Amino acid sequence: MADPMERVMALMAPGAPFEMGTEEVLGEEMQVFVQRMGSLRELLASAARHGDVEYAVFHDGDQRIALSFVDTVCRAASIAAALADRGVGSGDRVAILAANRPEWILTFWATVSLGAVVVACNGWWTRDEIEHALGRTRPSLLVADRKRLERLDGADPGMPVVVMEDDFDALIGFAPDAELPDVAIDEDQPALMQFTSGTTGRPKAAVLSHRSLVGFVQIVTFLGAAQAAQVGGSTSGAPRPRLAVFPMFHISGLQSASITPMATGAGNVWPMGRFDPATVIRLTTEEGIYAWNGTATHIFRLLEHPDIEDLDVSLVETVAIGGSATTPELVRATEERFPHLVDTFTSGYGSTEAGGMVSHASNEMLKANADSIGMGMPTVSLKVVDEDGVEVAEGESGAICVRSPLTMTEYWEDPEATAEALMEGRWLVTGDFGRLEGGQLFLSSRLRDLILRGGENVYPAEVEARLEMHPAVVECAVDGIDHRTLGQEVKAYVVLRPDATLDLDEVRSFCGEALAPYKLPDHLEVLDEPLPRNASGKVVKAVLRGEATQTFVE
Repeated sequence: MADPMERVMALMAPGAPFEMGTEEVLGEEMQVFVQRMGSLRELLASAARHGDVEYAVFHDGDQRIALSFVDTVCRAASIAAALADRGVGSGDRVAILAANRPEWILTFWATVSLGAVVVACNGWWTRDEIEHALGRTRPSLLVADRKRLERLDGADPGMPVVVMEDDFDALIGFAPDAELPDVAIDEDQPALMQFTSGTTGRPKAAVLSHRSLVGFVQIVTFLGAAQAAQVGGSTSGAPRPRLAVFPMFHISGLQSASITPMATGAGNVWPMGRFDPATVIRLTTEEGIYAWNGTATHIFRLLEHPDIEDLDVSLVETVAIGGSATTPELVRATEERFPHLVDTFTSGYGSTEAGGMVSHASNEMLKANADSIGMGMPTVSLKVVDEDGVEVAEGESGAICVRSPLTMTEYWEDPEATAEALMEGRWLVTGDFGRLEGGQLFLSSRLRDLILRGGENVYPAEVEARLEMHPAVVECAVDGIDHRTLGQEVKAYVVLRPDATLDLDEVRSFCGEALAPYKLPDHLEVLDEPLPRNASGKVVKAVLRGEATQTFVE
């Protein structure tokens, strides 16, 4: 009988479902999955085989709204016909500005089936940010909910508008017997514009192709098949639903929770409105949710809510953290509540520009080295370069670069930013700093977060990782502040457990047990509120520095 690794490799052998090959992608030779679908429309059409299985279940108070897979295909076909009747065609942009709701994902599928491009607007944006994004991308149509439209204060967005609450039923009923469009769609033509998180500047629109989004799905399904192969099982059977709380304009809400299910047949449960731990815990039981997905903040709030005492913890088979690091404190808290999950923790690394998936660390990798963020995913190539773009030796630190069919095509109409991000050979400079050892990737810090203190480099992620081990600390962030002679000093922001106290001397003493003196925080600020985060779950340090105002709106 083949060993686990041989079974995994067999999945990628010639003729196997995940056969690997080499092809030219946008002028560069890259690894690809040989057997693949050519567009998102093809993926959507294939999902009809899942029939009446529930694809997406939305809970809005006492109201339960369910979309089966076949419902989604049929409604998307009708909406696509309605959009085409309004003049939307291949290459046109359709902006979506709304909270998580059925209309969001139906508009997505209808748009990409026409060969048009979805502009996924951040549902937490202010008027200025909305107008900037719409002005930059110039959509042919805006599909929005009332609440987001109200932020425009009556201003004309500059294109026709479909109001979800008022106009959407007419789109669904426009052509109830319609088939999906048959317009030609090339793998490499744009399908989606997702805006970068903007933690270091104004968000840019990363353009992702059909190849990128279908490739993301293939990688996720490969991981599932590989996991099953390692234990000698299969991926057959009716999968239970997963929790979905990320916004649909985010990788975790769109690529992971909305696109991938079309291949796997596993649906998601979407609590609508403001995140409420009590609701999630109740729905876990009512809907049979087997997997919790969320940011570290989401999971902490669930673990600390009193209603969890009444939850049958055996229902939860997986807890997945996205958008932010999995801290030692969170791992400990999760293991205490769900001891059966001790051997299930995994980690990964990705970004919007990289198409979402770069590396994955198995539980075995993390047990051997908790700092690992894993090995490159199938079709993903990695290298680390110095400041001149020259690849460094194994084990040396530098800028992490990625090349794969998933990588963005460009930043929309921003050739200067595109040229900075994509090196010769379509290598994406991720903006992160790390090293490769034995094929595994280790993350040091974001390059633009680098603190230069007295000529020494301080990487915030390293200091944060140490601080997160302190028993009084729930979450923390480390940043540089200006200093007249040193250039910068290190400042720590911490959120403490109830009734806990912490001062700078204790922080320096604790960190000094593991870090060199120049890395120790020079300043400490204890926060009364959770760290400010953007829609991706990343800490917005500009808010901590007082350079920006957090304007997240549910």
